[in-house]
Amino acid sequence: MKNVRRTSPTLRTAVIAATAAAAIPVLAACGSSGSADTLTFAAIPAESSASLESDYSNIAQLIEQETGINVEFQNASDYAAVIEGQRAGQIDIASYGPFSYVIAKDSGVNLDPVAAPTSDQDQAPAYTSLAYVAADSDIQDLADLQGKKVCFVDVASTSGYLVPMKGLLDEGIDLDADLEAVLAGGHDASLLSLDSGACDAAFAHDTMLNTLVTSGQIEEGAVRPVWESEPIIEDPIALNLDTIEPDVAEQITTALREKGNKPALVEAGICTSEEECELPEEIGYGYLPVDDSDFEPIREICAATDADACHSIN
Repeated sequence: MKNVRRTSPTLRTAVIAATAAAAIPVLAACGSSGSADTLTFAAIPAESSASLESDYSNIAQLIEQETGINVEFQNASDYAAVIEGQRAGQIDIASYGPFSYVIAKDSGVNLDPVAAPTSDQDQAPAYTSLAYVAADSDIQDLADLQGKKVCFVDVASTSGYLVPMKGLLDEGIDLDADLEAVLAGGHDASLLSLDSGACDAAFAHDTMLNTLVTSGQIEEGAVRPVWESEPIIEDPIALNLDTIEPDVAEQITTALREKGNKPALVEAGICTSEEECELPEEIGYGYLPVDDSDFEPIREICAATDADACHSIN
């Protein structure tokens, strides 16, 4: 489990900036984006980064097969590392959270979001944020979080920070002033902190609890939800247009939109069966097209909450 760290509101911008600055040389030492024979792929860490490379291996193999270019997966420590890695030209392809994508795009990183995941090919890519408490907790809804210690994921997390912040504001609760916020660093760490008693409540995306129960890290029934958000546009895969040649970007876009799904991956020989075809975060089907306009609701939440992270990376 990642170390739980409490960060005061006045230090949040500094924490992100410091993390970002530290991330750039690490990424630069690990690979060369823009290289003619290598594409560097990174992902926002929803859970332990050790599992990210295997989660994205089939998608990476698809890109290699369609472009003829080797894909190197880059483990990133946090949201800022991916954003600043793309800004520095060290990451070509990144799987973002919706909020972190907006932070990157609107702060000047030349990105094109091309696809986002869905478990049903007939449903638009979407997921939700949930607030959880211990099964025996007296907390029944967001209003009861006043004065409590609450675990969030990261200030650049959509379902682990921004959307919960909006939900709390709608209940008249100021995240900074009315509760004790703990930044756990990952969706898994947020729920594991709750389960260990380190927090009174915790926010995470809608599939993380099932992942932790299935893996035996949390006992079934140990925690329960007390709130769920409206649907949120799903995590986009975004291409760095400053480091990828236009024809290669077009190849990747077409591959993800048309073949980044379990039936097509089986047909391509990348997966042996749909049942055994692993995609990130328990995606049931695969990827569908998205574009920048799909993320306007995130910008609207930024406007409503005036969250520090909406302005902090520049």
